[in-house]
Amino acid sequence: MSLQQVSKEFSNVSEQIHISSFIGLTSAARLDMLLGRKNCTAFSWDGKHIASVSNDNAIRIWDAELQEMVRGPLLGHTRHTSAVAFSPNGNRIVSGSNDKSVRIWDVENQKMVGAPLLGHTRCVASVAFSPNGKRVVSGSNDYSIRIWDVENQKTVGAPLLGHTRCVASVAFSPDGKRIVSGSFDKSIRIWDVEMQKMAVGPLLGHTDWVRSVAFSPDGKHIVSGSDDQSIRIWDVEMQKMVGRPLLGHTGWVTSVAFSPDGKRVLSGSHDKSVRIWDVENQKMVEGPLLGHADWVISVAFSQDGKRVVSGSNDKSVRIWDVEM
Repeated sequence: MSLQQVSKEFSNVSEQIHISSFIGLTSAARLDMLLGRKNCTAFSWDGKHIASVSNDNAIRIWDAELQEMVRGPLLGHTRHTSAVAFSPNGNRIVSGSNDKSVRIWDVENQKMVGAPLLGHTRCVASVAFSPNGKRVVSGSNDYSIRIWDVENQKTVGAPLLGHTRCVASVAFSPDGKRIVSGSFDKSIRIWDVEMQKMAVGPLLGHTDWVRSVAFSPDGKHIVSGSDDQSIRIWDVEMQKMVGRPLLGHTGWVTSVAFSPDGKRVLSGSHDKSVRIWDVENQKMVEGPLLGHADWVISVAFSQDGKRVVSGSNDKSVRIWDVEM
């Protein structure tokens, strides 16, 4: 594949943002964030904005089309901000931090909504909104999962317990009735939100830490990424792996996501690459997408499936135009 690079550089307040677009089968735009490392990223549900967090404790919101910061930095966390997610309507953001707190932010006003949500006794590693935006789930290095009511800012029921190591990733099912969690104990578990108990699992097969999990859009499957360098797809009802592990990465698989149509899986890795996989054929169909100078921490699809975003320890966020 022959790629022609066009670059543009400009400054914004105290940061410099370098934009590179690649013309070909795949194009990428790069947003450099010089104030912090370890970028975790999330697309808004309409694909128009990207939220990023890093170890400078701040949250930043970027315009995906203009490729510039439009909100932030949102300040309040007192230690490294490790996780971020948009609400379904894009009006709010939830963040988790090594300061043990979960915080909800108003995007337009750029202010925290209410007080920090406290209860975890160690760092918060993962956060997610429910599909209706009324609840938030958080996973922590205290081995617990907590569900929060967004309006009254209180925990819903008791913590969900069962994992024996850090809960690195959490996500709601599309109907909001279940939560999937992945842990450094190498297991995947599915929880019933109403009953507040484990409904499926533990799903075993990975031979090292599970760093990332996600539901398919129809809720019938789960994808997981692990330090064993593999990606696995699981059938929720049958409670078993579908086919064989997806192999190709040469480092930890740090982040995974389904495409909006459920036909593809996106992965990011410690090997600095981003890859796209066909779910049915279980083969890589795009990639490796290269450009990051350090390991990829998080990846996400836009809602139309035409773009993917990746955040890296090289202090950059890259937007890739994917034509399948």
